[in-house]
Amino acid sequence: MSEVVTADDQARRHYLVNSLMEEAIRSSQLEGATTSRQAAKALLRSGREPKDRSERMILNNYRALMFMREEMDDRLTPEAVLELNRVLTEGTLDDPDAAGRLQRPDEERVAVFDRNDGSLVHRPPPAKQLPDRLVALCSFANAHDEDAEAFMHPVVRAILLHFWLAYDHPFEDGNGRTARALFYWYMRARGYWLVEYLSISALLRKAPTQYTKAFLRTETDERDTTYFIVYQLEVIRRAIDELHKYLRRKVKEIRDVEQLIKGSPEFNHRQLALLSNAIRSPDTRYTFNSHSASHSVTHETARNDLLPLVERGLLEQNRVGRQYQFSVPPNLPTLLKKGR
Repeated sequence: MSEVVTADDQARRHYLVNSLMEEAIRSSQLEGATTSRQAAKALLRSGREPKDRSERMILNNYRALMFMREEMDDRLTPEAVLELNRVLTEGTLDDPDAAGRLQRPDEERVAVFDRNDGSLVHRPPPAKQLPDRLVALCSFANAHDEDAEAFMHPVVRAILLHFWLAYDHPFEDGNGRTARALFYWYMRARGYWLVEYLSISALLRKAPTQYTKAFLRTETDERDTTYFIVYQLEVIRRAIDELHKYLRRKVKEIRDVEQLIKGSPEFNHRQLALLSNAIRSPDTRYTFNSHSASHSVTHETARNDLLPLVERGLLEQNRVGRQYQFSVPPNLPTLLKKGR
């Protein structure tokens, strides 16, 4: 994965944000969100408030993934799991008090049903067992393999955490999303940083029946989790292959566009330098002052460089406070190719 390893901080951040967005969108779609991928990305990039439940699910999922990587410690606690579910389901439930709370014995227990024929697929443990089972799940997550009688590979432990939370189904809603977020948390906490650049849910969504069958086979064969482990390992392998393909495609795209505009008479050398940087680091924000400082030119020269790029649609201009800020359109490489 040399493209990720050798990328600069800005490029890695861009890869990461894109991956977290993709996982948030696909994980929510797997659980019934109907917002399209394109509209969902626009929502997450804009920072606006969601308009419906599907958009709220996607925004919540993105916030939960950020909470997972920025707020959760390397040790799992019941409080952290509850908060993770609260972030995921806030504003999406008929009973707002159920967000981030285990189901109670006096409530109708949720179960898992087949999406096609409505048949019962899984009846989770009684609600009265949930507090103790959550403590046990956290103990399992925090176990040190060197203290155990038999070694368990961290990836296998992460998959089993995913399975365990989904099997217990402790919440009114968001159990699958919480389970997948726990998988990401454990992998990241144990040093498997590459997983943050993968969208597991994108592949699960392509074959949701296979995902369900992996649970069902475990359920019907004396709780033998081998089925689920093997299935999830294959999904991880495929996700890594997809990431390789994506990065190769993006690297080629960047090189092709840079070669296309290199030495172009349409742009001066400062504009070419900016466009090259924008292609490689699309999250960069430019101002007249930053451009002036980067190239040791006057403010007027900076204006004459940036405003024509805005007119051609190669930069987007917004007023932030008392100054103008210029951002990179998401389809910049395509725009540059069309312009040629």
